Amino acid sequence: MAMKDWQPDISKGSAPVYERLVTALEGDVRDGRLVPGDRLPPQRDLAHRLSLSVGTVSRAYVEAERRGFISSHVGRGSFVADRARPHAAPHDTGPLDMAHNVPPLDPAERWIGEGLSRVRQRADLATAVNYAPPEGLASIREAGASWLKRRHGVKRAKADQVIQCNGGQHGLALAFAALARPGDTILCEAATYPGIRTLADHAGYRLQGVAMDGRGIDPEALARCARETGAKVLVIIPTLQNPTTISLDAARRADIIEVARAHDLMIVEDDAYRVFADAGVADCFADLAPERTLMVAGVSKAVAPGLRLGFLLPPDNEDIRDRLLLGIRAFGYSPPSLGGLVFSQWEQDGTADRIADDVITESEARTQLASSILGKAMAVPGAGRSLHIWMPMPMLDAERLSARALRASIALTPPDGPIVDAVAPSGVRLCLGGLRSRDALEQALRDIAAMLTTAGGSAARGLV
Repeated sequence: MAMKDWQPDISKGSAPVYERLVTALEGDVRDGRLVPGDRLPPQRDLAHRLSLSVGTVSRAYVEAERRGFISSHVGRGSFVADRARPHAAPHDTGPLDMAHNVPPLDPAERWIGEGLSRVRQRADLATAVNYAPPEGLASIREAGASWLKRRHGVKRAKADQVIQCNGGQHGLALAFAALARPGDTILCEAATYPGIRTLADHAGYRLQGVAMDGRGIDPEALARCARETGAKVLVIIPTLQNPTTISLDAARRADIIEVARAHDLMIVEDDAYRVFADAGVADCFADLAPERTLMVAGVSKAVAPGLRLGFLLPPDNEDIRDRLLLGIRAFGYSPPSLGGLVFSQWEQDGTADRIADDVITESEARTQLASSILGKAMAVPGAGRSLHIWMPMPMLDAERLSARALRASIALTPPDGPIVDAVAPSGVRLCLGGLRSRDALEQALRDIAAMLTTAGGSAARGLV
């Protein structure tokens, strides 16, 4: 049965539009308006009918398939799933995940058993059952400072300055809350990490995207936006920028700092990917402009996202530090200790380095594989290894590729997901770590390359 006239109601609620579309689909299945076997409208048709972007509809279809409400079949379309069928393991159903930016997990899984056996012997293990100080246990902060200094190259990282948080996303939320209020404007790269958009939507910040060029955020555009908006906060991803993979060189960092000082901008430095940087990467903003930089870093990208562990390094400003600690008290009372103790043990005994080194080695192999298959359709990353790569192309081509990939059971980041401003570079982000095997990744990349070829080289026209 074809449901060409299906008209979901997405008018209610404040959730992102794609989530409202998934909720409407789920409700229509539950209430019997859609039944197993019904064929859903093609994504482009539904997007036109609802006045949405194809990327938004694609994202909703991917999420609905992940939850088991629909199934997609190459060449046939998307159908309401038979909820009575036996459920296979999550990695055996649904599209191949190239949408979520996670590291290859095999290294952490390989070491976790041995690592946990050592945690059991720690004298401070019992501290994990009680509330920690808002800044985190001393042993966890010592491990965090060591990690930031050794793997992120942060010269000024010290345990008494570091604050533990519940992963990088939590760290960004705390940083924004400490430096801005709802309604304030926060400057960011015109194409940025989608989680920053989520934070702004949730808390009521106004994001202003700043134009970018081949070297990253444009200092002249940054100065202009600061003057026009009166913004006092800039959030930036300086190394292997998400989504474009650009790494800021030393000269560009110096220019950005000059603008920040001239316009009294506080810098939130999202340093998630610095562990993947090439040797000789420029110094971090936390060292270059310590008086105005609040660094956010974590272990999710290089060790294990499930630890939910991040670190904040505030500027030498007691007022900002107090506001960060107040935010921790307000939203969680204290950071969780158990995952932090696991990392503290791994940092001491070398397990964290072994996992990170394996993740970096595997990421380098996957980046080289992507380059060999995609060629000039892929932008050269700002380091020899990256968890994600960027294919620049016009937005319409990006939406078409995303839709074609989904029909082939490959989930890509929705093209409009990172876009904050119309001046943003457009393209498709491919995440390389989510697929378990390199063989599966190679096949997915070859499928995508074939889609580019059969589309008449549309990606090549958008290279920048």
